[in-house]
Amino acid sequence: MPDAELVAVGSRRQQTADAFGERFGIPRRRRYSSYERLAADDGVDVVYVASPHSHHHRHTLLFLSAGRGVLCEKPFALDAEQAAEMVVAAQTHGQFLMEAMWSRFLPAYVKIRELVAAGAIGTVLAVEGDFGFPRPVDPANRVFDLAQGGGALLDLGVYPVSLASMLLGEPDRVVALGQLGETGVDEQVAVLMGYHTGAVAVAKASLRASLACTGRVSGTEGSIELATFMHCPDNLTVRRKSGTQRLYLPADSDVTATDATATVGDIDGADRRNHRDRAAGGGLHHQIRHVHFRLQAGHLDSDIMSQAESVSVMRTLDAARAQIGLRYPATLMDGSRQS
Repeated sequence: MPDAELVAVGSRRQQTADAFGERFGIPRRRRYSSYERLAADDGVDVVYVASPHSHHHRHTLLFLSAGRGVLCEKPFALDAEQAAEMVVAAQTHGQFLMEAMWSRFLPAYVKIRELVAAGAIGTVLAVEGDFGFPRPVDPANRVFDLAQGGGALLDLGVYPVSLASMLLGEPDRVVALGQLGETGVDEQVAVLMGYHTGAVAVAKASLRASLACTGRVSGTEGSIELATFMHCPDNLTVRRKSGTQRLYLPADSDVTATDATATVGDIDGADRRNHRDRAAGGGLHHQIRHVHFRLQAGHLDSDIMSQAESVSVMRTLDAARAQIGLRYPATLMDGSRQS
């Protein structure tokens, strides 16, 4: 990003901080062996919190209290109570805070919102999405480790749940089924969400099976299909009575959220102008650009992935976890409560 500078890194160990610093050109004196030392660096404006789920709450509070803005990886926290505490801390300290749900800022997701807002598929009645692939069970791996907030729901299921939230809001009813594995995490889960409007949404996630990894938004006048992988699709298929249109919207194309539609091409045609402008990061730069826009405009929240919606998504995930019996150690919940 031309208006940004990577100036520091914090890690649990000096060795890993140095390795990252060498790779990305961070001065040796600003490669910190603790997150506390990074938080104390007054030359840092915004910190990207990419630690395991179990530490999102703790690290976000650390950086906010030190006067740093935070872009926090998904899932925003382990539960809605933690998420709400993070929002209050951001407001108290007057700092920017956003969940790094990068899908929201990709060209395909921008296009989905535009199509739905324009009534292209009528009233949305159903949202479906699944994300899953088999992984060897490894108790030390974060996705199989309860102590690191592991499990299919928070790691993968958050994507289709967030897609449903983007289009339908918070559900009035949540029904979930899941399978807990030998390490205690959910290895497979399905979540059904119901809304007072009559709309429904289904999210599936798995650490043990190969799912389609696609998505679909169905309305009264048509549908939008998200190609594999549904959390970062390069293609959309729009089906209406007038015909079917396939749109080519590469996740890693270097276009802004506001002009993404200006460079949309038909995947079956010759117009692939986006293909020539591939950017580093596989599409993560879209959310970074959005953070910069919001900061430059003096905003401390996002109008696309708001703090309130991040808390709302956590409430939905909480409801699903409660029904499948997924409980994280009390020590992860500040030692005062079990969730």
